[in-house]
Amino acid sequence: MNTKCYLLDTSIILDDTQNIIFLWQNAQNELFISDVVIEELDKKKDLQNETGFFAREFFRCINSDGGNINGHLQLPLKESFESIAKSNNDFTQTILFKYETFTIPLTLIYRPKYKLLPQEHSYNDSKLIEIARDYDLILLSNDISLKVRAQAQGIPAQSLFRDRVENPSDIDFWAFFELHKDIPLVDLKDDNIFQNLTQWSLVQVEELDNTDSALYKTGKKTFGLKVGKEFEELHLDEILKINQPYIMPINLEQKMLYALLTHPQNNLTIATGSTGSGKTLIALQAGITLVKNGRVDGIIYMRNTITANDKEAELGYRKGDENQKLGYFMYPLYSAINFTIDKLQEQSLAKRIEYRGEVNGIQKQDATEYFLQKHKIEIVDIAHARGISIGNKFVIFDEVQNASNATIKLIGTRIGEGSKIVFLGDWAQIDHPYLSKFRNGALSLLSKALNDDFIAGIQLRQTIRSDVASWFGENF
Repeated sequence: MNTKCYLLDTSIILDDTQNIIFLWQNAQNELFISDVVIEELDKKKDLQNETGFFAREFFRCINSDGGNINGHLQLPLKESFESIAKSNNDFTQTILFKYETFTIPLTLIYRPKYKLLPQEHSYNDSKLIEIARDYDLILLSNDISLKVRAQAQGIPAQSLFRDRVENPSDIDFWAFFELHKDIPLVDLKDDNIFQNLTQWSLVQVEELDNTDSALYKTGKKTFGLKVGKEFEELHLDEILKINQPYIMPINLEQKMLYALLTHPQNNLTIATGSTGSGKTLIALQAGITLVKNGRVDGIIYMRNTITANDKEAELGYRKGDENQKLGYFMYPLYSAINFTIDKLQEQSLAKRIEYRGEVNGIQKQDATEYFLQKHKIEIVDIAHARGISIGNKFVIFDEVQNASNATIKLIGTRIGEGSKIVFLGDWAQIDHPYLSKFRNGALSLLSKALNDDFIAGIQLRQTIRSDVASWFGENF
């Protein structure tokens, strides 16, 4: 057995505490942690966001009282490590990480006095590098700058990128078929390719006809979904005519998203697209439709509040009370609401009277506040979603690319009976310090949707942008 000895950086734990279980590999590997990481986690445990949750989760799971490990006595520190610890006056102790049925030993290394001179920038990173060098450990960090610094000094350093997706843009949920006009659409279920599709696949059928000597496309296209084992035709324009959303979808992708979100049998959807694709706007229209039709009691909008790697970007550092702080992060929702209000006000004098007052996208005053109340729209911070059950609601989780799999699981397990949830995001627009455009919550869900009948997926590739926005998107 090739045992590996890993020194864990804070980023590994803040990415997901269950990484510890993954790395341990049922006692195949040895895991080490330093006082630096304990100190950094302690500073973050009071944050009311995903980072704070994982810091608190780590401290809940550790126990320094010693004891048995999965029925086996703890083994003492290797003789070579003991010698290194003694020569550096280091204190070492086994702490136990307990999660569900797992009890995993972590060797804590506390160094009272480091050899390096104190420095203001990256001082903790330098401490970790020193420990990794002295004990000949593999430094494991999702902080790329730390990893590169360690490697430049000849220290083995790796990152832990679970659930990485190499070609995100290739993920596609559309299936295309050609069918002769004399063959009923219901016969599509007998097609071998159709049978192998997952449920909720987006289906386009082109009609064929023939002359005596040739087969040709008539130009007629039919759109639908695979529901169960059958092809279900979607009369998209009729769906929109019946439901009359405030804002009509303007392209095929938006119409399919609206149809997916309002479908009575679909309760879980992942929809991705860049800014301007209309994902938040269409999700809002679908939610309002579901409320109007009595299918749900209200709409809940939540968004991960991680926006950058500096503490001033954290929710707690914003000015104002909790609602005002949350307002900074809920601008995509307010933008969609205010766009809707503008269109309603253009339609009639009655709407201008109903939605009277100033539209303010950040402070949600007057017309915006009225819109939220009328359509039973609540804003929930994900930090407050723990321990609650969300029943009979339409839930919009925005910016899911900045959420870890553990956060997605947290929110998903809060969904109660009668509720639907849609996750929205742009997998290429990452603000989370430990995620990337090849590994994030949006991609995890897209990958699940490719292979799982329970979750529907769609990638919106068409964007509606201003000329200025389009120019920057193409040239930068």
